[in-house]
Amino acid sequence: MDIETKIDLVVRAPTAEIITGDELRTLLETNNSPTHYIGYEISGYVHLGTGLVTVKKINDLAEAGFKINILLADYHSWLNDKMGGDLDRIRKVAKDYFKQALVSLGLPESNVKFILASEIYDAEYWADVLRISRVSTINRILRCTTIMGRKESEANHASHIVYPIMQAADIFKLGADVAHGGMDQRKVHMFAREISEKLGRKKAVALHTQLLMGLQGPEKMSQFDSKMSKSRPESCIFIHDSVEEIERKLNKAYCPEKVAENNPVIQLAEVVLMHQPSFTIERPAKYGGSLEIASAGKLKTIYIEGRLHPMDLKKGVAGALAEILKPSREYFEKNKDALELVKQE
Repeated sequence: MDIETKIDLVVRAPTAEIITGDELRTLLETNNSPTHYIGYEISGYVHLGTGLVTVKKINDLAEAGFKINILLADYHSWLNDKMGGDLDRIRKVAKDYFKQALVSLGLPESNVKFILASEIYDAEYWADVLRISRVSTINRILRCTTIMGRKESEANHASHIVYPIMQAADIFKLGADVAHGGMDQRKVHMFAREISEKLGRKKAVALHTQLLMGLQGPEKMSQFDSKMSKSRPESCIFIHDSVEEIERKLNKAYCPEKVAENNPVIQLAEVVLMHQPSFTIERPAKYGGSLEIASAGKLKTIYIEGRLHPMDLKKGVAGALAEILKPSREYFEKNKDALELVKQE
């Protein structure tokens, strides 16, 4: 595969930004199998933003020749008091639910390395944690604590300061050439890049994927407050939701007529569905007949012009999502114990 094709795979949607594009090009020109890293906190059910968006990008990277490392961040989840602070349960959920959830979304399991974080933390890793703390300030670390889903003012435990330091140390431990996460992970990736210069370590390219808006629509808050969140079940679609549940949630979603900007249903189509060649919106002939949507640009144009009604859009997106999520839904229908384990959260 030539360099331009690899770059196209890395930068296409759902990628939101690359830091930096020049570094990515140099990496791909000098390394045929660069190392990728993404970390997942173990907390609650996996939804479209947590799972499907990042998995689509992981598959792009695997196709481009990257060595994929998925860190199941048990210690980080423990520090952030997930699963009631029960470390044993966090580990069980990581192995019996979270890993399988990602695989069910289409990860090529043979080409992906799943790593339980605590199993690779050795003396050198903890020495790196101390090295990073020695060249960092408390204020700089506090600016990173939003990666935990907290405001800076809510970081009132010492563990909240340790968490970003450990995440930077993860990047060094795995020898990552590319650190991958949602836009909400940007601050810690930039922190790790700064620290790499101070410690003379390899500086990872930062790859950030788009955050999905919650189905309730934009709020008068930051982009992170209005994102799809498992803490607000009606704002998100879980990967194992039933067809009926997907339809119900989409039917209630914020979707103003002729408005594409900050429209979560339009965004779902653009970020999630446009990874495939096209999807079809079925509607009666008297309302214009079926529409095949092959690009986000076309979708936005016909929607803004009023040639597509919000309810038809919602129905089409719900049907396409239900089909994409069918393997996950079927897997967890046969493995209900994993869902019950998480449900205790």
